[in-house]
Amino acid sequence: MSVYTVAEITVKDPEAYAEYQAKVPATIEMYGGRYLVRGGNVTPGEGGWSPNGRIIILEFPDIESLQKWATSPEYAPVAEIRHRAADSKSFTVEGV
Repeated sequence: MSVYTVAEITVKDPEAYAEYQAKVPATIEMYGGRYLVRGGNVTPGEGGWSPNGRIIILEFPDIESLQKWATSPEYAPVAEIRHRAADSKSFTVEGV
């Protein structure tokens, strides 16, 4: 079953975050993931939720692939760049 990670990213260091953006796609693809949303304009809907940061939605074939990517040696040094460059909130949800 596909899983989706939804993240709100608030960039603190645009230069470092640009480095992250350049390096992260290859690591995602290695584990079968792909971007569904990578930034873009946000239009608030019901409930008053109005994210202030970039919205990212990733799709992975299953939770195991997502977890392997998130803890992989390929992603670890890239994740460190993101942790320095931005604050993030995220959750993962299973698809239908």
